[in-house]
Amino acid sequence: MRAIIFASGELAHPDLDRSHLHPEDWLIAADGGARHCHRLGLTPRTLVGDFDSLTAEDVRAAEQSGIELIRHPSRKDQTDLELAVRHALDHGADEILILGALGARWDQSLANLLLPAAPGLEQARLRLLDGPQEILPLRGGQSLELHGLPGDTVSLIPLAGDARGVTTQGLEFTLKEGTLPFGVTLGVSNTLTAASATITLAEGLLLCIIIHASGVSS
Repeated sequence: MRAIIFASGELAHPDLDRSHLHPEDWLIAADGGARHCHRLGLTPRTLVGDFDSLTAEDVRAAEQSGIELIRHPSRKDQTDLELAVRHALDHGADEILILGALGARWDQSLANLLLPAAPGLEQARLRLLDGPQEILPLRGGQSLELHGLPGDTVSLIPLAGDARGVTTQGLEFTLKEGTLPFGVTLGVSNTLTAASATITLAEGLLLCIIIHASGVSS
């Protein structure tokens, strides 16, 4: 089951973001993400959060329209987006696309960028989409296949220390059992040379970003 979660950051490419949706997707709004759904003419099936970004009228309207409301207290240990992601995982989602996670606030944006790498979220494929940009985590001992077009930009950014044993195929600048040091920009702005690329990581954690020149992601 695939879940689409709308966060309450900026939705700078609404038409492109809407093109990612499938009729069978489970649409979830994380608090203020409900406004993005409304902007796109969508009705989420589930609304998760403390609802501090919504008016009382917004919440009543959601309830009256039959949307499932999962309300959390305002004093909580997770952001609304993390709560929405974990709710989706707990209810069977094995693929999650997150829209509207970036922009507006730097603290929220950074936390959202790191969220796919959080412990306990390994069982699902998580992706953040921001228009033509697609962001995915890669953990040590795993491989990841990126799909796009030749010329698309690919960046590999190490998190939580050095990324070791990095092997790439299908990129202009290749690595074989290489190391990407933490805090160094060595892995930024590589390029797809084919319709797909494979990245394998032995140890560490990578944030993999692909920028689709055509604007279309897989």
